Amino acid sequence: MTVSIGKLACKFNLSRSTLLYYDSIGILSPSKRSVSNYRVYSEEDCRRLEKIATYRKAGLSLQEIKEMLDGSKCVAVNNLEAKLEEINKDIIALREQQFFIINLLQNNQLLERVSTIEIDCFAGVLESAGVDEKAQWRIHNQFEKSFPEKHEAFLQLLGLTPERVREIRKWAQEEQK
Repeated sequence: MTVSIGKLACKFNLSRSTLLYYDSIGILSPSKRSVSNYRVYSEEDCRRLEKIATYRKAGLSLQEIKEMLDGSKCVAVNNLEAKLEEINKDIIALREQQFFIINLLQNNQLLERVSTIEIDCFAGVLESAGVDEKAQWRIHNQFEKSFPEKHEAFLQLLGLTPERVREIRKWAQEEQK
């Protein structure tokens, strides 16, 4: 089965000019040309475009995608892991911006609009499960010792201010008797 540039563009909800651009940068070139010199795409080309669309949805650049498609599986894994790390850093930066804006507005009621797990709900669940303050400290202490960066990310997920995150991490690092 072969398809024209117009049908391929329609199938993937892309413009014809996008496919022409993909051809110009060498990420997706048609398998052959018709007698009239029109671009003709094969099933393999369609599968490649499907991969391109999937990687674009993951937020990868066309250059990264080209490297992944033309390289080894290792290149793909490295690029995807790097993108994931970039997203994690962006989430942390955006969370900090949320709290900064709330501080600028001097309106802590806006904390309710921050998309997080509500700490009161979480604390209530822990208490209902019989987890007292000393047990909570042990949880935080182990989390902090074993995975300090993940502990910080968890506390941020609870919607805590950066100051409160620092306080809890400091508390978790202390020796309890």
